[in-house]
Amino acid sequence: MKTQAAYVLHQYDWSESSLIIDLFVRDLGRVVVAAKGAKRPYSQLRPVLLPFQRLNVALGRPPRSEAASDVQNLRSAEWAGSAAVLRGDALFSGFYLNELLLKLLARHDPHPQLFDAYADTLPALAGPDDQAAQAALRAFELTLLLQIGLLPDLALVSHTQAPVQVEARYGLQPDAGVVALRDGPFTGPQLLALQAALEHGSLPALQQACAAPVAPLRTALRSLLHYHLGTSQLRTRQVMLEVQKLVEGARPPR
Repeated sequence: MKTQAAYVLHQYDWSESSLIIDLFVRDLGRVVVAAKGAKRPYSQLRPVLLPFQRLNVALGRPPRSEAASDVQNLRSAEWAGSAAVLRGDALFSGFYLNELLLKLLARHDPHPQLFDAYADTLPALAGPDDQAAQAALRAFELTLLLQIGLLPDLALVSHTQAPVQVEARYGLQPDAGVVALRDGPFTGPQLLALQAALEHGSLPALQQACAAPVAPLRTALRSLLHYHLGTSQLRTRQVMLEVQKLVEGARPPR
């Protein structure tokens, strides 16, 4: 039985004993599967179908219909190695990645390089270095936007296609791409380093390039993602803000 590397992105109840699951499969892209009997107490699937765990899955044959909404049967799923243990803010960051993939990836559109970037980003989120985690998030966002064709060339001014200059400053705007700005948040070398890392395809190099401009990148990429998603706030971020308010409200006054 042929297996595929996969991660669980989202799941919801289908019946008293079964689940519908969104999987991110390395060689197939985002697919929806029915996990029959997965909720039963002694199901072998029950302890395995968890987020952020790399799995090897076997799927039933795709339906004869070519409709993207068709659901395949999950025939088996096995744990495929060590899982990133995400807690606190890192857990919210992991679900944020999942939400981006769910909302921006079309079904049955393979993205092996993006899959590998996702797998390598999770351990960075689980690490103790918050700055490194933030750089890893920005690197993943850039990789995702590049893979789905929504990221402008960061080495060119989008409107004129003129090369980015080392001595100039720039902005990254949702509706205009790279623009020259006297007081822009990015230097020319920062954008050139990001584009070089993207073209090289090295995630560690991209994470390193994201480290210096991590704060302006967060603002610019959030605006770019919301622009293409057509929403001002993702569900994951909304929940995180609500939890933070609850935590702050529960603290005793000083």
